Amino acid sequence: MRKVIAATLALTPMLLHAQANSPAQTKPSPASTTLQSKLVQPNELNGSEAVARSTAPVRISTGVGEPKLIRTVAIESDSDRIPAGFAFERKTVVEMTVDATGRPSNLKILKSLGPVMDHNVLAAISQYRFTPGTLDGQPTAIPVNLELVLRSAGQ
Repeated sequence: MRKVIAATLALTPMLLHAQANSPAQTKPSPASTTLQSKLVQPNELNGSEAVARSTAPVRISTGVGEPKLIRTVAIESDSDRIPAGFAFERKTVVEMTVDATGRPSNLKILKSLGPVMDHNVLAAISQYRFTPGTLDGQPTAIPVNLELVLRSAGQ
């Protein structure tokens, strides 16, 4: 009996979801059994007065160009806690915005390496320089997630 109750409780959300997403079952009336459809032109395209009303310029984008890394700074390691000859590889992800001058701002660690290394990573990345990202050929601030792979000197 417990298994039946547990199975019922486990399946209830799925059944309710399936019932909520299924189309309503209605009985058609005998007089309305034929469906018809037709294409209708939108009001914006029907006359010149609609075109005259929309005088706002249409923005045409030539695309977004991503920032490119042009200068890096070495990241200080916390290797004094790692035995000599021990090889390691660690990854971290930093969220930032590269502004229109190519400087990183709003730095935030998404994948932490610990408080000491996070501080060292943020200090180094704040000194990185990028060619700025562009929108329609103009420099603009672009959000970036930068993945760093830190390797020991032994690798």
